[in-house]
Amino acid sequence: MKIALIGATGNVGTRILAELRRRGHTVTAIARDVAKVPAQDGVTARAGDTGDAAGLAPLLADHDAAISSTRFQGLDLPSLLSAIKTAGVKRLLMVGGAGSLEVAPGVALIDTPEFPAAYKAEAGAGRDVLNALRQGDTGVEWTFLSPSAFFFAGERTGRFRLADDQLLVDATGKSQVSYEDFAVALVDEVESPAHANRRFTVGY
Repeated sequence: MKIALIGATGNVGTRILAELRRRGHTVTAIARDVAKVPAQDGVTARAGDTGDAAGLAPLLADHDAAISSTRFQGLDLPSLLSAIKTAGVKRLLMVGGAGSLEVAPGVALIDTPEFPAAYKAEAGAGRDVLNALRQGDTGVEWTFLSPSAFFFAGERTGRFRLADDQLLVDATGKSQVSYEDFAVALVDEVESPAHANRRFTVGY
């Protein structure tokens, strides 16, 4: 497949890029600073920004799907959706956050006393984006993949669990997943769509 990856140089974006190439997909790696995109076969680096719909749309044209791996603070969702629709791309997959996941019926992780204050603004922005996708007529088939609470650089094991809106916790009480295994789950969804217009989550 031909995939447009927005935010290809971040912690998660670099792992998604590696996983896409591992499976033989052709990637347009979109970033503000293309110098940070390593030169490799099957990857074309292009400068772009989600806030510039007119400039982003031509970069997205002729792709099977677009992946957004950018921070939610500062993300212009209407602009991104406009660029995707103008480009004729049918699917959008978003790297989500864990804050909006439920830890109990009707109780999101972000709203618990233990949630770190330093991450609240970004987590809140992520929840707002998810709610906007759920409530709006986007005109695009979207999927929002949330990681577990502890999201870290680790190993690609290919062994993990999936859930819908509930925070995944392992037998020791930890909620965690590596960037690498998150990328596996996301690219699995690219190849075999199972969560159209839905959020799901991945963890151990």
